[in-house]
Amino acid sequence: MSAAPSSRLAYIDWLRGLACLLMFQTHCYDAWLGEPARQSKFFMYSQLGGTFPAPLFLFLAGVSFALVTDKLLQKGLSANEIAKITIRRGAEIFGLGLLFRIQEFAISLGWAPWSDLGRVDILNCIGVSMILMGMTCWAVLTTRPGRSLLSDQSIPSGPARTGMSELHGRLCLYAVAVTAAIALITPLLWTTWRPHFLPWQLETYINGVHNLGTPQAWLFPIFPWSAFAFAGLALGCILRSNPANTPGARAFAIPAAAGIALIYLSKFLDSVPLQLYPVYDYWHTSPNFFLIRVGMLLLLLSAAYVWCRWGLGQRGFSPLIQIGNTSLLVYWVHIEFVYGRFSILPRKSQTIAGASAGLLIIFLSMLALSLLKTSLTRRMRDGLSLTRRAGARTPAPPQ
Repeated sequence: MSAAPSSRLAYIDWLRGLACLLMFQTHCYDAWLGEPARQSKFFMYSQLGGTFPAPLFLFLAGVSFALVTDKLLQKGLSANEIAKITIRRGAEIFGLGLLFRIQEFAISLGWAPWSDLGRVDILNCIGVSMILMGMTCWAVLTTRPGRSLLSDQSIPSGPARTGMSELHGRLCLYAVAVTAAIALITPLLWTTWRPHFLPWQLETYINGVHNLGTPQAWLFPIFPWSAFAFAGLALGCILRSNPANTPGARAFAIPAAAGIALIYLSKFLDSVPLQLYPVYDYWHTSPNFFLIRVGMLLLLLSAAYVWCRWGLGQRGFSPLIQIGNTSLLVYWVHIEFVYGRFSILPRKSQTIAGASAGLLIIFLSMLALSLLKTSLTRRMRDGLSLTRRAGARTPAPPQ
């Protein structure tokens, strides 16, 4: 095993691993539990835990986006170059989401409807959100006060942290504004403002309508899900600003306090009798429910940082950090062994004990796959490094 990454990155991988674990248990119990077990409180709490993975993946995608953008800024890349790199990465994730749907349709050929190709899954949402964040970042970098357009100019790095802090602050404000706009417009786009003029293949990216006539809560459209990514982007900018670059504990105490404040603000707003929307759906489109989820994400992130820095998070081998390093791979593979043709257990027929045994098998298998992928990647990287060094030492042929 390689050395553990620094705590600033380990807590992100640990949280991704936690999201994967919660996703595994949600999918396994949903796919395999028989009807008697599905009526139990155990199943209810399992599904409640399943409400965390998607927001966590999107939120962490936003935080990671901010950290990557900061590194590109410090390298002196221009606004256009940064936009090209980040938007291209978002397009790659979106393309992988489409490829995943094609794979699932091909494997399920014969009983999967063709409309499954147009489902908006979590990968599609992450990809679109990264593209939107890339566009937002470009808009911020090209409209700096007192400066001409930066599309062909590099951005100061190194000791010029005042300018960098200003950029982080402006990008944070933009991210918060987009987060609020998405959360506030979502109830309308799901009801009275639905874009009926669009074909369902496009409208489903707005409100998750699919081909079923009404928005579906089990899909991941831009509204409201991309708001979690922009909330993560805002937090990432705060973490990379000057104050957050000094004592790490203080930097993460502030988000924890903000998380508690958002939870109580959400509960207060929900208790107010005045309603702004003609249709109020707390569990699916309410901005108040969004606030409480963001508050919980902030608390989770702060707790993960503390656990990885001062707790047991990085002592020895961490399965969650390992799986978090390869979250895309294990997400892609586990679906087929839980819901697909190659499910390791019969569907909707297991007791809690039987489904739990299947969950343990899935977790250990995905951990082994993650370790294999990490090992192969390291060997390929080391092989390429040796080849380059050997090439550099080879003397030139005589003239």
